[in-house]
Order: sequence, then structure tokens, then C-alpha cells
Amino acid sequence: VQLQASGGGLVQAGGCLRLSCAVSGLAFSRYTVAWFRQAPGKERDFVAAIRYSSGTVYADSVKGRFTISRQNAENTVFLQMTSLKPEDTADYYCAADRSIIYSQLPYPDDYHYWGKGTLVTVSS
Repeated sequence: VQLQASGGGLVQAGGCLRLSCAVSGLAFSRYTVAWFRQAPGKERDFVAAIRYSSGTVYADSVKGRFTISRQNAENTVFLQMTSLKPEDTADYYCAADRSIIYSQLPYPDDYHYWGKGTLVTVSS
């Protein structure tokens, strides 16, 4: 199983980026996929999740600015980020799990598969 996150980079405050998480080695359409982020010296925080049913959940800090979506035909999940702020600066990771329930979505320990991060830097 592989999860490959990409699309990070340097952007000015107010700008936008789109992250991609390409997944292989599992029955993608049956899995919940989530994005987490981790800033230096801080814990890994939940950003957004999209369930196999395409239902979505967002952290309060990104609601209205970030949109998570999935393309099952491409085994890919996207995170469209707009109105970026310096506090959005972090390594962004995607994670996947088949059995995770709604109440577990924000907790990184409940995801079975992880990819490496992609760095997003937002300058002020």
C-alpha cells in the first residue's frame, strides 16, 4: 500500500494550492481518506476527511477555505486550499483507513495507512 502526497510549495498569504494524495495497493473506493498537518514542534492535527460515501468532515480552522474531494477512477484525493494563512504552514500528510468510524476521524492513531508529507509554506 502506498499513499503519495504532492502539491505542496511556497505561497503568499491569501493564495491557494491544491494537494493530491495518490493511493495504490488497496480498494480505494472503500476507504476513508484524510489530511492531517504538522507544524514544527507541534502535534499532528486533523484537517479534513472524505468517507467512501464522499461525505466530508473539516476542522473548524479550515472550514470555508479548504475543500476535500476524491476521484475514485484515479485513486486520488484532493485538498483544495484557498485564502491561505501563515498559520496553515505545515507538513501535510494523507492517511487512509477502511474501518474508521465517524467519531474517530480526527484522531491520527486510528488510521492504518500513511503517506509521507508534502510541505506547505505560507508567507505573510
